Amino acid sequence: MENFASLLHGFGVALTTYHVMLMMIGVFLGILVGVLPGLGAPNGVSLLLPLTFTMDPVAAIILLTSMYWGALFGGSTTSILFNIPGEPSSVATTFDGYPMARQGQATQALTLAFLSAGFGALVGVILITVLSSWVAKFALRFSSPEYFAVYFLAFASFIGLGAASPLKTIVSMGLGFAFAAVGMDTVSGGLRLTYGFNELLSGISFLIAVIGLFGIGELMLTIEEGLRFDGIQARVKIRDVFKTIATLPRYWVTLLRSAAVGCWMGITPGGPTAASFMSYGLAKRLSRRKEGFGQGEPEGVVAPETADHAAGSSAILPMLALGVPGSATAAVMMGGLMIWGLNPGPMLFVERPDFVWGLIASMYLGNIVAVLMVLATIPLFASILRIPFAIIGPVIVVVCFIGAYTVAGRPFDLWLALAFGVVGYLFKKLDYPIAPLVLAMVLGDKAEDAFRQSMIMSRGSLSIFWSNGLVATLMLIGLALALGPLLSTMLGRVGKPKGSSVVA
Repeated sequence: MENFASLLHGFGVALTTYHVMLMMIGVFLGILVGVLPGLGAPNGVSLLLPLTFTMDPVAAIILLTSMYWGALFGGSTTSILFNIPGEPSSVATTFDGYPMARQGQATQALTLAFLSAGFGALVGVILITVLSSWVAKFALRFSSPEYFAVYFLAFASFIGLGAASPLKTIVSMGLGFAFAAVGMDTVSGGLRLTYGFNELLSGISFLIAVIGLFGIGELMLTIEEGLRFDGIQARVKIRDVFKTIATLPRYWVTLLRSAAVGCWMGITPGGPTAASFMSYGLAKRLSRRKEGFGQGEPEGVVAPETADHAAGSSAILPMLALGVPGSATAAVMMGGLMIWGLNPGPMLFVERPDFVWGLIASMYLGNIVAVLMVLATIPLFASILRIPFAIIGPVIVVVCFIGAYTVAGRPFDLWLALAFGVVGYLFKKLDYPIAPLVLAMVLGDKAEDAFRQSMIMSRGSLSIFWSNGLVATLMLIGLALALGPLLSTMLGRVGKPKGSSVVA
């Protein structure tokens, strides 16, 4: 009941002409970001972030979250119409969405995708509404050891639950810790990893890293692959839209199952991409029409889109309540909160309830705005995607460098962004995950400070991380997740008969 009253107050904050206008602008920019390959939600949000420094935090976060929803919808549009996933999490949508479009069912595929996405996002926001205060109150019991255990659990979750190789995840995370350590040590005041560059005294901005990793790096890969737009003209007819809406209830089991998968992967650091693939795999395995998947099966569109948006919205919960982002985009948003002078965590609910509940209320409204706007803008973006990539590519590069320069106004940051672009390109080529690197850059300092404060409290004894049931449970779960892949590999080798071989 307390949460319901707080939510009503949040609607009072969010339902102003100015904020609704920001929602529409954010959704429109997000759709554009999602439609254009080479950008994406994390990079789009990071490019827009410098423009919000002078804004009120409530208005700024409404603009950024609306852009996030729009980017997810935009990625679905290109997946279905052009077989080009504008977002990594939209890859699974191409499996059946594009075949449906080629069969003349583009309107049906887009309608199913947007309605499923809206349902998944709604479930995620309801989860945030119901659990946020409880999670925040629970987190008030935390001190330095508990916070380090939470951060350790977040890092371990990427190792144990991530889709990439655990070794590659550890390497990516290790690089993130190294980048986070650059600059002046907050405890001792000593300089670390600056190598004589005065520009590195203040550290490496995660915004510069995100612009390079997600923007320039992806663009390099796109150019190498010789991207060619081969789209399908989509003519949205209102009659077909309503016919498709009437068929949605028949997929209620898939909707609920996919929303559950998405919410779980959003709260844990699995992320929208892993959620969409997992949901698609479950839908295919449990469907009575397995043979139709990959050839234009509507359920193959409903499942990944529901999970994708449920994960994207629920990833905001751990970011707000615990200060632990559940996705790369949530990590970027958390960095924005710290830049605005807000500290994500349980005290945020006490100190700035207008901000928290205004954000949650805007997520309800933003999703409605996104669904309506994305249906209206399909023909426009279909036209944009017929522009040669030779024109769009340089525009993306210019936008990336402008965003990097506006962070601090230093030419050195342009070189840093380019360097991170090369890192992002190599990570993509070598199949290394980027999200753990971003997470480590955002949480590295906080985890280090929590660990060092814990060591001061215990006079150097690691037993403090087992001093009570809460911190011990968190550490045990973290260790289980971190060591799970190693133990499963060892057990597999033990159980493997001698002399057997694996044929590739």
